[in-house]
Amino acid sequence: MCGIFAYVGPRDPVPIIMAGLKSLEYRGYDSAGIAIVQDKNLQIRRCSGKLKNLEDMIERAPITGQFGLGHTRWATHGRPTEENAHPHRDCKGRIVVAHNGIVENYIALKKKLIDEGHQFTTETDTEVIAHLIEKHFAGNLETAVMKTIAELKGLYAFIAISADDPQKVVAVREGAPLVVGSVDGEGFVASDIPAMLPYTRSILFLDDHEIAVVARDGVRLLAASGAAREPHFQQITWDPVMAEKGGYKHFMLKEIYEQPTALSNTVLGRFSLDANVIHLEDVAFTDEQWKSFKRICILACGTSWHAALAGRQMIQSFARLPVEVDYASEYRYRNPVMEPDTLFIVITQSGETADTVAAQKMVRDRGFKVLSITNVVGSMSTRLADAVLYTRAGPEIGVASTKAFTTQLVCLYLLAIHLGKLNGRLSGEEIRRALTELMELPHKMEAILEHAKEIEDIAKALFRAEDFLFLARGVHFPIALEGALKLKELSYIHAEGYPAGEMKHGPNALIDENLPVVFLAAYDPASADSRQCYEKVLNNVREVKSRDGIIVSLGNEGDADLMENSDHYFSIAPTNEFLLPILEVIPLQLLAYHVAVRRGCDIDQPRNLAKSVTVE
Repeated sequence: MCGIFAYVGPRDPVPIIMAGLKSLEYRGYDSAGIAIVQDKNLQIRRCSGKLKNLEDMIERAPITGQFGLGHTRWATHGRPTEENAHPHRDCKGRIVVAHNGIVENYIALKKKLIDEGHQFTTETDTEVIAHLIEKHFAGNLETAVMKTIAELKGLYAFIAISADDPQKVVAVREGAPLVVGSVDGEGFVASDIPAMLPYTRSILFLDDHEIAVVARDGVRLLAASGAAREPHFQQITWDPVMAEKGGYKHFMLKEIYEQPTALSNTVLGRFSLDANVIHLEDVAFTDEQWKSFKRICILACGTSWHAALAGRQMIQSFARLPVEVDYASEYRYRNPVMEPDTLFIVITQSGETADTVAAQKMVRDRGFKVLSITNVVGSMSTRLADAVLYTRAGPEIGVASTKAFTTQLVCLYLLAIHLGKLNGRLSGEEIRRALTELMELPHKMEAILEHAKEIEDIAKALFRAEDFLFLARGVHFPIALEGALKLKELSYIHAEGYPAGEMKHGPNALIDENLPVVFLAAYDPASADSRQCYEKVLNNVREVKSRDGIIVSLGNEGDADLMENSDHYFSIAPTNEFLLPILEVIPLQLLAYHVAVRRGCDIDQPRNLAKSVTVE
């Protein structure tokens, strides 16, 4: 999950690399380092802790040069100390490497290199890469790198520079993401797109087994065998301003408030209300292919898995197709039964989530069709998929996902309506109602955000609690899971999401006067099933209240019964059952945010977490 950035060009590389690392710090913040070459002299600065510590170090001991690389670390092998901070050197101090991922056979390689006389100074797996490059180096860096990767096993990406082969950066992808940019005599390499946006929106996404040689005169792309490949750059539509805070205190808060706009971008041009038609032309399946799928399996991790659980209920209700949801991280390891005529859907915000991409590869290799729901054009998941549905959320920098989640829900909602129409399960009137309510949703989201102070007041009353429960039924249960996850991620409070009907099967024992219990009790007044579900939840509220639990409820406007039984209440405008989760999650995001702020937590960089999980 680490962030790596490199620059070669006519400008001073230090401020450019440091700015790149700043934009990638959401990928890791255990330690940081930078390496610069000046007139064949290699200078390195490293430190433990966040990037600010490295900035202070460089201010005390400045460096400058012609080209270089940097790294911000999420620790996997070795403690987050200055000694283990990247970049790592060879024995002679002439080659440096910055690395993201895991070298699985590093112990055997390290023993062999030590036997050959190499001296190691760190606990990391990365250092073996630097020593292997040193071993194979004979004046040409990319040749040494090609020989090195032939000995490595694992999923990783790394960049390397040498003081003895100047004015170039060699970048390798083997399972972990790397992007390359080149413009006007300058070359850039980064772990993720936002670091590139100030310089270019023409991006080369490296494939697995590819090596990029990045220099002032352009980019050469090589296969692991050394054969030349033609680089294909893609245009990214994100604006650099989208990756900045824009006056908000934290990226997460900005991204919460961007959700109405993000949702509008997700649906833009994708349906015609007059004709009751869903336009998914960017999804490369014909109507006949859509109709041929008799079953759906959705694979995802983390927040995306919660979206998948909600999507299952949407698709089953609208299209009457059986839907299975599985953790992508578990799917490959349980010998799954994979039935014919199954469409696999993978959901991944970054398109680079290691477990999800690995599961996708397995499914593809067994001959099944795969639809990828993702936010990043050109990411690995899109290149492995038969069809892609982009969420169009724009860059999401906060580690705790917000707008990525709500736009994933919208994509699943559109997909469910599309399948429902093709399968003849939805009438024209049902489609019209479903799409009309979707059009109204951004305004209802904005209304919730206009009353955010009410959520802040609830957070002020509850931020000292050490445990929370989130309870719901039906399609709202995945949102209870998501609310609990957000609170855990940001505030480090223990929180759990449960189906409300399961409380009598054990969790009731936890209830006392110190336990806040958050109920999702909004419902669709036009649906008898939704009303019945609500009545069951209201009974659960009364049960918890009778045991002195602290009731926090989200419900319909003017719900007197719910307000009477709640210690804290937040109202939500009515909409249909399958759009309510999108409205419900916003107050839960705000609750987690304000509780974490009150507890003095680091909102955008929660401890032990990183934005993109690119290692298993």
